[in-house]
Amino acid sequence: MSIDYKAEIERLKKKLPVTVVGHYYQRDEVFEMADITGDSLELARKCKADINPWVVFCGVGFMGQSVKVIAPEKRVLMPKIACCAMARMIDGSYFDDSVNYMVERGIAKEDILPITYINSDATVKAKVGEMGGMVCTSSNAYKIIEKGLESGKKILFVPDRCLGQNFANSMGLKSCVIGEGECDPKEADVICFNGFCSVHQLFTLDDIEFYREKYPDIKIAVHPECDPKIVEAADFAGSTSQLIKYVNDLDPEQKVAIGTEYNLVNRMRQGNTYVLSATKPECPTMNETTLEDLYLTLKSIEDEKPINEIVVDEHTVKYANLALERMLAIN
Repeated sequence: MSIDYKAEIERLKKKLPVTVVGHYYQRDEVFEMADITGDSLELARKCKADINPWVVFCGVGFMGQSVKVIAPEKRVLMPKIACCAMARMIDGSYFDDSVNYMVERGIAKEDILPITYINSDATVKAKVGEMGGMVCTSSNAYKIIEKGLESGKKILFVPDRCLGQNFANSMGLKSCVIGEGECDPKEADVICFNGFCSVHQLFTLDDIEFYREKYPDIKIAVHPECDPKIVEAADFAGSTSQLIKYVNDLDPEQKVAIGTEYNLVNRMRQGNTYVLSATKPECPTMNETTLEDLYLTLKSIEDEKPINEIVVDEHTVKYANLALERMLAIN
Protein backbone atom coordinates (compact mmCIF):
# COMPACT_ATOMS: atom_id res chain seq x y z
CA MET A 1 0.00 0.00 0.00
CA SER A 2 1.51 3.30 -1.12
CA ILE A 3 1.59 6.29 1.21
CA ASP A 4 0.30 9.71 0.23
CA TYR A 5 3.27 11.57 1.71
CA LYS A 6 1.81 15.04 1.27
CA ALA A 7 -1.43 14.11 3.00
CA GLU A 8 0.43 12.37 5.84
CA ILE A 9 2.78 15.32 6.29
CA GLU A 10 -0.18 17.69 6.53
CA ARG A 11 -1.86 15.39 9.06
CA LEU A 12 1.26 15.23 11.23
CA LYS A 13 1.83 18.98 11.05
CA LYS A 14 -1.69 19.56 12.36
CA LYS A 15 -1.34 16.99 15.12
CA LEU A 16 2.17 17.75 16.41
CA PRO A 17 3.71 20.86 18.03
CA VAL A 18 6.22 21.08 15.20
CA THR A 19 7.34 23.64 12.63
CA VAL A 20 8.67 22.47 9.27
CA VAL A 21 11.41 24.71 7.90
CA GLY A 22 12.68 24.76 4.31
CA HIS A 23 15.71 26.50 2.83
CA TYR A 24 15.35 28.23 -0.55
CA TYR A 25 17.54 25.57 -2.23
CA GLN A 26 15.30 22.62 -1.32
CA ARG A 27 13.53 20.75 -4.10
CA ASP A 28 10.08 22.16 -4.87
CA GLU A 29 7.94 19.40 -3.34
CA VAL A 30 9.77 19.71 -0.01
CA PHE A 31 9.90 23.51 -0.08
CA GLU A 32 6.13 23.64 -0.61
CA MET A 33 5.49 21.68 2.61
CA ALA A 34 7.46 24.10 4.81
CA ASP A 35 5.78 26.43 7.31
CA ILE A 36 8.77 28.77 7.26
CA THR A 37 11.05 29.36 4.26
CA GLY A 38 14.08 31.53 3.75
CA ASP A 39 17.87 31.73 3.96
CA SER A 40 19.97 30.08 6.67
CA LEU A 41 20.28 32.73 9.41
CA GLU A 42 16.81 34.13 8.66
CA LEU A 43 15.40 30.64 9.27
CA ALA A 44 17.27 30.18 12.55
CA ARG A 45 15.94 33.48 13.88
CA LYS A 46 12.39 32.65 12.82
CA CYS A 47 12.67 29.27 14.55
CA LYS A 48 13.76 30.95 17.79
CA ALA A 49 10.68 33.20 17.66
CA ASP A 50 8.36 30.30 16.83
CA ILE A 51 6.23 28.85 19.64
CA ASN A 52 6.56 25.16 18.73
CA PRO A 53 9.13 23.12 20.71
CA TRP A 54 9.96 20.88 17.73
CA VAL A 55 11.67 21.99 14.51
CA VAL A 56 12.10 19.79 11.44
CA PHE A 57 14.70 21.55 9.33
CA CYS A 58 14.98 20.75 5.62
CA GLY A 59 18.43 21.96 4.66
CA VAL A 60 22.05 21.07 5.43
CA GLY A 61 23.75 20.29 8.72
CA PHE A 62 25.16 23.66 9.72
CA MET A 63 21.69 25.19 9.38
CA GLY A 64 20.18 22.79 11.89
CA GLN A 65 23.12 23.53 14.18
CA SER A 66 22.45 27.27 13.87
CA VAL A 67 18.91 26.77 15.18
CA LYS A 68 20.27 24.73 18.10
CA VAL A 69 22.88 27.40 18.87
CA ILE A 70 20.41 30.29 18.75
CA ALA A 71 17.58 28.36 20.43
CA PRO A 72 19.11 25.49 22.46
CA GLU A 73 15.76 24.78 24.09
CA LYS A 74 14.34 23.58 20.75
CA ARG A 75 14.33 19.92 19.67
CA VAL A 76 15.77 20.08 16.15
CA LEU A 77 15.47 17.19 13.71
CA MET A 78 16.61 17.01 10.09
CA PRO A 79 15.10 14.64 7.49
CA LYS A 80 18.64 14.32 6.11
CA ILE A 81 21.69 15.62 7.93
CA ALA A 82 23.21 16.54 4.59
CA CYS A 83 26.60 18.22 4.68
CA CYS A 84 27.34 21.51 2.95
CA ALA A 85 30.56 20.85 1.00
CA MET A 86 31.93 24.30 1.83
CA ALA A 87 31.25 23.89 5.56
CA ARG A 88 32.99 20.52 5.48
CA MET A 89 36.16 22.09 4.05
CA ILE A 90 37.05 23.54 7.43
CA ASP A 91 36.96 22.10 10.95
CA GLY A 92 38.50 23.16 14.24
CA SER A 93 41.97 21.84 13.37
CA TYR A 94 42.02 23.58 9.97
CA PHE A 95 40.94 26.79 11.67
CA ASP A 96 43.80 26.46 14.16
CA ASP A 97 46.19 25.80 11.27
CA SER A 98 45.06 29.02 9.60
CA VAL A 99 45.65 31.03 12.77
CA ASN A 100 49.09 29.41 13.13
CA TYR A 101 49.88 30.25 9.48
CA MET A 102 49.41 33.93 10.29
CA VAL A 103 51.29 33.74 13.59
CA GLU A 104 54.27 32.03 11.92
CA ARG A 105 54.40 34.92 9.46
CA GLY A 106 54.62 37.59 12.10
CA ILE A 107 51.03 38.38 13.08
CA ALA A 108 50.40 38.04 16.82
CA LYS A 109 47.34 35.94 17.67
CA GLU A 110 45.80 38.85 19.59
CA ASP A 111 46.05 40.93 16.40
CA ILE A 112 43.86 38.50 14.43
CA LEU A 113 40.09 38.97 14.22
CA PRO A 114 38.39 35.90 12.75
CA ILE A 115 35.12 36.18 10.84
CA THR A 116 33.30 33.05 9.74
CA TYR A 117 30.62 32.79 7.11
CA ILE A 118 27.39 31.30 8.46
CA ASN A 119 28.13 28.31 6.19
CA SER A 120 30.40 26.68 8.76
CA ASP A 121 30.24 24.04 11.46
CA ALA A 122 29.27 25.10 14.98
CA THR A 123 32.72 24.10 16.28
CA VAL A 124 34.34 26.62 13.91
CA LYS A 125 31.87 29.32 14.97
CA ALA A 126 32.76 28.55 18.59
CA LYS A 127 36.49 28.93 17.95
CA VAL A 128 35.78 32.24 16.22
CA GLY A 129 33.69 33.32 19.20
CA GLU A 130 36.46 32.42 21.65
CA MET A 131 38.89 34.66 19.73
CA GLY A 132 36.51 37.63 19.86
CA GLY A 133 35.32 37.13 16.30
CA MET A 134 31.98 37.20 14.54
CA VAL A 135 29.75 35.34 12.13
CA CYS A 136 28.57 36.96 8.89
CA THR A 137 26.12 36.19 6.11
CA SER A 138 26.41 37.00 2.41
CA SER A 139 24.02 39.92 2.94
CA ASN A 140 25.89 41.56 5.82
CA ALA A 141 29.53 40.54 5.21
CA TYR A 142 30.43 44.06 4.02
CA LYS A 143 29.14 45.60 7.25
CA ILE A 144 30.77 42.93 9.45
CA ILE A 145 34.19 43.19 7.77
CA GLU A 146 33.98 46.99 7.87
CA LYS A 147 33.23 46.88 11.61
CA GLY A 148 35.97 44.32 12.16
CA LEU A 149 38.56 46.55 10.51
CA GLU A 150 37.84 49.26 13.08
CA SER A 151 39.69 47.06 15.59
CA GLY A 152 42.93 47.58 13.65
CA LYS A 153 43.38 43.81 13.47
CA LYS A 154 43.97 41.53 10.49
CA ILE A 155 40.81 39.80 9.31
CA LEU A 156 40.96 36.01 9.00
CA PHE A 157 37.95 35.13 6.84
CA VAL A 158 36.72 31.53 6.74
CA PRO A 159 35.73 29.35 4.96
CA ASP A 160 34.70 30.93 1.61
CA ARG A 161 37.62 32.55 -0.21
CA CYS A 162 35.29 34.01 -2.87
CA LEU A 163 33.05 35.80 -0.40
CA GLY A 164 36.08 37.18 1.44
CA GLN A 165 37.80 38.32 -1.76
CA ASN A 166 34.66 39.83 -3.27
CA PHE A 167 33.90 41.96 -0.24
CA ALA A 168 37.56 42.97 0.09
CA ASN A 169 37.50 44.05 -3.57
CA SER A 170 34.27 46.02 -3.08
CA MET A 171 35.88 47.87 -0.15
CA GLY A 172 39.17 48.59 -1.91
CA LEU A 173 41.07 46.25 0.43
CA LYS A 174 43.90 43.84 -0.31
CA SER A 175 43.20 40.15 0.21
CA CYS A 176 45.08 36.89 -0.17
CA VAL A 177 44.18 33.21 0.05
CA ILE A 178 46.09 30.80 2.27
CA GLY A 179 47.60 28.08 0.08
CA GLU A 180 47.05 30.00 -3.15
CA GLY A 181 50.26 31.68 -4.35
CA GLU A 182 52.24 33.85 -1.96
CA CYS A 183 49.86 34.87 0.81
CA ASP A 184 51.67 37.30 3.10
CA PRO A 185 49.36 38.27 6.00
CA LYS A 186 51.43 41.38 6.65
CA GLU A 187 50.63 42.69 3.17
CA ALA A 188 46.88 41.91 3.16
CA ASP A 189 43.87 43.30 5.04
CA VAL A 190 41.72 40.18 4.63
CA ILE A 191 43.35 36.74 4.77
CA CYS A 192 41.01 34.08 3.36
CA PHE A 193 40.78 30.35 4.00
CA ASN A 194 40.82 28.40 0.73
CA GLY A 195 37.22 27.13 0.78
CA PHE A 196 34.47 27.53 -1.80
CA CYS A 197 30.96 26.58 -2.90
CA SER A 198 31.13 23.97 -5.67
CA VAL A 199 27.78 25.06 -7.13
CA HIS A 200 28.80 28.71 -7.46
CA GLN A 201 32.07 27.70 -9.10
CA LEU A 202 30.09 26.40 -12.10
CA PHE A 203 29.46 29.88 -13.53
CA THR A 204 32.04 31.09 -16.04
CA LEU A 205 32.91 34.20 -18.04
CA ASP A 206 31.93 32.22 -21.15
CA ASP A 207 28.41 31.87 -19.72
CA ILE A 208 28.19 35.64 -19.24
CA GLU A 209 29.57 36.30 -22.72
CA PHE A 210 27.04 33.87 -24.23
CA TYR A 211 24.07 35.69 -22.70
CA ARG A 212 25.40 39.17 -23.46
CA GLU A 213 25.88 38.25 -27.10
CA LYS A 214 22.44 36.61 -27.37
CA TYR A 215 20.61 39.36 -25.44
CA PRO A 216 22.65 42.63 -25.51
CA ASP A 217 20.41 44.33 -22.91
CA ILE A 218 20.35 41.41 -20.45
CA LYS A 219 21.18 41.87 -16.76
CA ILE A 220 23.54 39.44 -15.04
CA ALA A 221 22.91 38.85 -11.32
CA VAL A 222 25.10 36.53 -9.25
CA HIS A 223 25.75 35.40 -5.68
CA PRO A 224 28.99 36.64 -4.02
CA GLU A 225 30.03 33.01 -3.51
CA CYS A 226 30.94 33.14 -7.21
CA ASP A 227 34.53 33.66 -8.34
CA PRO A 228 35.64 37.34 -8.16
CA LYS A 229 35.98 37.46 -11.98
CA ILE A 230 32.30 36.52 -12.29
CA VAL A 231 31.18 39.07 -9.71
CA GLU A 232 33.24 41.79 -11.42
CA ALA A 233 31.64 41.02 -14.79
CA ALA A 234 28.06 40.94 -13.41
CA ASP A 235 25.58 43.82 -13.14
CA PHE A 236 24.58 42.84 -9.61
CA ALA A 237 25.90 40.59 -6.84
CA GLY A 238 23.93 39.84 -3.71
CA SER A 239 22.76 37.27 -1.18
CA THR A 240 19.83 34.95 -1.82
CA SER A 241 17.29 37.44 -0.43
CA GLN A 242 19.00 40.33 -2.24
CA LEU A 243 18.90 38.42 -5.53
CA ILE A 244 15.19 37.75 -5.09
CA LYS A 245 14.50 41.44 -4.43
CA TYR A 246 16.69 42.55 -7.35
CA VAL A 247 14.90 40.27 -9.81
CA ASN A 248 11.42 41.13 -8.47
CA ASP A 249 12.16 44.86 -8.82
CA LEU A 250 13.12 44.54 -12.49
CA ASP A 251 10.68 45.40 -15.28
CA PRO A 252 8.95 42.11 -16.27
CA GLU A 253 10.25 42.62 -19.82
CA GLN A 254 13.85 42.91 -18.61
CA LYS A 255 15.83 39.76 -19.31
CA VAL A 256 18.06 38.54 -16.48
CA ALA A 257 20.47 35.60 -16.15
CA ILE A 258 21.05 34.50 -12.56
CA GLY A 259 24.11 32.78 -11.15
CA THR A 260 22.99 30.79 -8.14
CA GLU A 261 21.37 27.46 -7.19
CA TYR A 262 18.90 26.10 -9.75
CA ASN A 263 15.90 25.45 -7.45
CA LEU A 264 15.88 29.08 -6.34
CA VAL A 265 16.24 30.45 -9.87
CA ASN A 266 13.49 28.12 -11.11
CA ARG A 267 11.07 29.55 -8.51
CA MET A 268 11.74 33.16 -9.43
CA ARG A 269 9.50 35.10 -11.79
CA GLN A 270 8.46 33.22 -14.91
CA GLY A 271 9.57 34.63 -18.26
CA ASN A 272 12.76 36.49 -19.22
CA THR A 273 14.66 34.69 -16.43
CA TYR A 274 17.57 32.38 -17.23
CA VAL A 275 20.05 30.18 -15.37
CA LEU A 276 23.59 31.46 -15.91
CA SER A 277 25.12 28.09 -16.69
CA ALA A 278 25.47 25.54 -19.46
CA THR A 279 24.88 22.83 -16.82
CA LYS A 280 22.25 22.59 -14.11
CA PRO A 281 23.70 24.31 -10.99
CA GLU A 282 21.95 22.12 -8.46
CA CYS A 283 23.30 21.62 -4.95
CA PRO A 284 23.50 17.84 -4.48
CA THR A 285 23.29 17.90 -0.68
CA MET A 286 20.40 20.38 -0.57
CA ASN A 287 18.52 18.04 -2.92
CA GLU A 288 19.00 14.94 -0.77
CA THR A 289 15.86 15.56 1.28
CA THR A 290 12.72 13.93 -0.11
CA LEU A 291 9.05 13.97 0.85
CA GLU A 292 9.48 10.47 2.25
CA ASP A 293 12.34 11.69 4.47
CA LEU A 294 10.21 14.54 5.75
CA TYR A 295 7.31 12.19 6.45
CA LEU A 296 9.50 9.67 8.31
CA THR A 297 11.00 12.42 10.46
CA LEU A 298 7.59 13.78 11.46
CA LYS A 299 6.35 10.23 12.05
CA SER A 300 9.29 9.61 14.39
CA ILE A 301 8.04 12.46 16.60
CA GLU A 302 4.53 10.97 16.62
CA ASP A 303 6.01 7.57 17.54
CA GLU A 304 8.11 9.20 20.30
CA LYS A 305 11.29 7.84 18.68
CA PRO A 306 12.81 10.99 17.14
CA ILE A 307 15.48 10.49 14.48
CA ASN A 308 18.35 12.64 13.17
CA GLU A 309 18.30 14.98 16.15
CA ILE A 310 20.85 17.80 16.18
CA VAL A 311 22.95 17.87 19.34
CA VAL A 312 25.48 20.61 20.14
CA ASP A 313 27.47 20.59 23.38
CA GLU A 314 27.16 23.47 25.87
CA HIS A 315 30.68 24.86 25.29
CA THR A 316 30.09 25.07 21.53
CA VAL A 317 26.64 26.61 22.00
CA LYS A 318 28.06 29.25 24.35
CA TYR A 319 30.85 30.50 22.11
CA ALA A 320 29.15 29.96 18.73
CA ASN A 321 26.19 31.95 20.03
CA LEU A 322 28.58 34.67 21.20
CA ALA A 323 29.96 34.99 17.66
CA LEU A 324 26.41 35.19 16.31
CA GLU A 325 25.35 37.74 18.93
CA ARG A 326 28.26 40.02 18.00
CA MET A 327 27.04 39.96 14.41
CA LEU A 328 23.44 40.65 15.38
CA ALA A 329 24.53 43.58 17.58
CA ILE A 330 26.18 45.18 14.54
CA ASN A 331 23.12 44.53 12.36
